[in-house]
Amino acid sequence: MTLYARFAAHIDAALDAMVASGDLPAGVERRNVTVEPPRDPSHGDLATNAAMVLAKPAGTNPRALAEKLADELEKLGEVQSVSVAGPGFINMTLTDATWRDELQAILDAGEGYGRSTLGEGVTVNVEYVSANPTGPMHMGHCRGAVVGDALASLLEYAGHKVVREYYVNDAGGQVDVLARSAHLRYREALGEDIGEIPEGLYPGDYLKPVGDALAHRYGPKFVDAPESEWLAEFRKTAVADMLVMIKADLALLGIHHDLFSSEAELQAAGKPADAEAWLRARDLVYDGVLEAPKGETPEDWEPVELPLFRSTKFGDDQDRPIKKSDGRWTYFGADLAYHFQKAQSADQLIDIWGADHAGTVKRIVAAVAALTEGKTRFDVKLVQMVRLLRGGEPVKMSKRAGNFVTLADVVQEVGKDVVRFTMLTRKADAQMDFDFAKVVEASKDNPVFYVNYANARIASLQRKAQEAGIDCPNAELSLLDTDELSVVKLAAQFPRIVEAAALAREPHRIAFYLYDLAAAFHALWNQGNDNPDRRFLLPDNTGLTCARLYLARGIGQIIRNGLGIMGVDAVQEMK
Repeated sequence: MTLYARFAAHIDAALDAMVASGDLPAGVERRNVTVEPPRDPSHGDLATNAAMVLAKPAGTNPRALAEKLADELEKLGEVQSVSVAGPGFINMTLTDATWRDELQAILDAGEGYGRSTLGEGVTVNVEYVSANPTGPMHMGHCRGAVVGDALASLLEYAGHKVVREYYVNDAGGQVDVLARSAHLRYREALGEDIGEIPEGLYPGDYLKPVGDALAHRYGPKFVDAPESEWLAEFRKTAVADMLVMIKADLALLGIHHDLFSSEAELQAAGKPADAEAWLRARDLVYDGVLEAPKGETPEDWEPVELPLFRSTKFGDDQDRPIKKSDGRWTYFGADLAYHFQKAQSADQLIDIWGADHAGTVKRIVAAVAALTEGKTRFDVKLVQMVRLLRGGEPVKMSKRAGNFVTLADVVQEVGKDVVRFTMLTRKADAQMDFDFAKVVEASKDNPVFYVNYANARIASLQRKAQEAGIDCPNAELSLLDTDELSVVKLAAQFPRIVEAAALAREPHRIAFYLYDLAAAFHALWNQGNDNPDRRFLLPDNTGLTCARLYLARGIGQIIRNGLGIMGVDAVQEMK
């Protein structure tokens, strides 16, 4: 049990004692009681809001309740002092021995330190990337891919069973455009001069290999054939080839999905009709007429009766059509069925979408609420686009892709780990600049470098100790002073950061935390620049050296655990 979990249990036990003594009524709900670091470290090591949240339902004064709870907490051997602040906040200062024990706990747990049982028994489906299968991954897809993959890893670390899913949008008009673009490249492969790529088709050179393969397979059979004879086959082939390319691009980032679900297969299996029938049986789909568009009504608009989902019943602005006037499913109708399918095998659902899909969030949230009868937690995380710069100037588009910069080009230039870490250095819905010069800069302002440098310093420290013949089978951790233990206090927050980030679905919190931990370690290291006695390796003081080596190992372990969640390899040596 980690320190914060242990003190949550201590507070619970103290409250039980107060119930037994009659100082607190039995049955008062405690779920909102928290244990966390005080905002101001000078107030102590831990703080709890117990008295503040329990006083009203207990029918007592929060300050008075806090004083009684403080009396109970002062009995704990791990606690040096307890104080009550303001209207009833309780601050605790722990003994140095408690923090030394926590450092030992970090070292003993190793890769397992910070892992949680928070999600035990809960299956979460995380759908991310889900780009149209019409070309290679570009940097517009990259951020969502990294956020989704890191979130999946975070949830696994917090004890959830996670299904990583990619939804292949292969039933819409864009894949017909892909097939026509492939047909053009097929004709080119057979020797035809196709000239400029017509507007409306995909111009990238990435379709040339597809055209070559089609030419090899079919020869001139479909050069002059009507579209109806080749469209379906070319679409199937082109989509399959694009998925191979997409998977290869994602693999460059270390991303691998458990499941690829096809929209075309979903519709062929009649899943949208099944979802419609389920909703109609509960009077959640009805045949109605949409309101006329707001503003000036188009001349060709006429009221048409369509099957409408009662989206407004679940917080949406208007009811939504699930079919078009020609009987085909709307995008929403197909998405509704897809989420119905996902919910059959998961307790919670998460979608990672580009910010340009913000307008559709309410309707799909409403659909999931209806289809799961409100029993399935569903989160949509919106990810803002990334602006690519080089020394502050916009980056030119990729010739291979035709109109965008490919993910592969970026990864090959700066590396997987730089890309992944950088994508998590801001909250997903905040705008981001990715400057090729800055992300490889060796400075404190570059979080990628700064965190890796801390781990590399620690690895170098261990190597130098070995070279100096310093062997530390154990260490006297009581030799660590207040400054050194302050870094342990920050390291001990890692388990609660993991749980808080998992609950909020925000993997960027891990990156922020690692930066703060790295900064604390660098500050401790830099004390040795001015004062030789503060250095980690002291040839004439093996005892203190071993204690500090243990401290460094503990910090390094936390950094590696956090980087592992982010999908970033820990650097052992800076080159």
